Amino acid sequence: MKGTFIIISLLLFFQCGISNLSFGKNTYFSLKNEDTTKLEKVAEEDNAINEVVKSEAAPKPDKIKYVSEITKYGFKNLFKNYLYNPSIPYSSQVNPNAETFMQDYLQAHGKYLEQMKKTAILYFNLIDGILTHYGLPKELKYLAVIESDLKSDALSTAGARGPWQFMLHTARDYGLRIDGNADDRTDYYKSTNAAARYLLNLYKKFHDWLLVIAAYNGGEGRVNSAIKKSGSRNFWNLQYYLPEESRNHVKKFIATHYIMESKTSDVGLDYDSLNANDHAVSEPNISEKETKNSSELTISGRYNASIIAKNLGMDKKDFDRYNPEFDNKFVSEGVYDLRLPRDKMDLFIANKYLILNQCVQHLLGDLDVDTKTMYPIKNEIKKGG
Repeated sequence: MKGTFIIISLLLFFQCGISNLSFGKNTYFSLKNEDTTKLEKVAEEDNAINEVVKSEAAPKPDKIKYVSEITKYGFKNLFKNYLYNPSIPYSSQVNPNAETFMQDYLQAHGKYLEQMKKTAILYFNLIDGILTHYGLPKELKYLAVIESDLKSDALSTAGARGPWQFMLHTARDYGLRIDGNADDRTDYYKSTNAAARYLLNLYKKFHDWLLVIAAYNGGEGRVNSAIKKSGSRNFWNLQYYLPEESRNHVKKFIATHYIMESKTSDVGLDYDSLNANDHAVSEPNISEKETKNSSELTISGRYNASIIAKNLGMDKKDFDRYNPEFDNKFVSEGVYDLRLPRDKMDLFIANKYLILNQCVQHLLGDLDVDTKTMYPIKNEIKKGG
């Protein structure tokens, strides 16, 4: 009887073992198939990115659309719904981990960045167009803001140069020419195209824009090390395994995006109350006779005082007497009541679009005020002509 019980017990044990083994095997194959599907999906995405990065001709629209669908999910650790929605208050969609830093950064840099929102439109339009061409989120333009303040001639102590702060070897890897005759790192169009390809290659490795920004600053190796040490690919979990500079670079990007995309009322700061006298402009330092022989015109756009003065044949000091704080006023408000001697005003009105175009070229870094030849402007305006 005892022997029979032992035999039955052994049979039951083996049956259960076989059953469990069978379940385990099915689970293993199920997991393996799921992992294989994920790997195939990632490979498909990487192939699409490679095609866009390496394409010499314009990438096909359907490929760009596919890449843009891939890359928008790279902000999954910043925004609750993967991407920023301007119709929803910023604080209700951004990762709570970012809020304290954003408020601190706002107090320190908010007013300057608010002014840049007005003066950097041309830069942003150019960068947006190129980023869209590669299927990249437009938010990435703010990386150039924290890298260089959008300055084409920015040069770091480490040797990084241009609006995207390319180091020499990386710039050459992405086709930028650097020799005794040219440095494409300072060319907005060329450097932004190179930056777009570089960002796509970084995204292919990390699939998270916050990690890409950290790698852009500190290098891929440091980000990989932080991932390994933390056991996480979430920036907020691994941030303290990164160098402080790289960690703060990501937070600067978030805060800059916050300020640039939010309305002043949304971020809870009255910039005018911080510097009440910022908009006060000195009165023209001209005589009563000069005042009577002058005229005034309200202008808007990105005019530059030195370029206007040179085109009109005016000494810069005389221009400043008529138009004190001209450039500062444009930076803060975007409009100015231009005052000039009547003959100079006639010249300005006749050629204002040529002058404005020249000012835009200067803003984009394509024109040096001191060395480039100005547009030829007639010294006289013929009456009735």
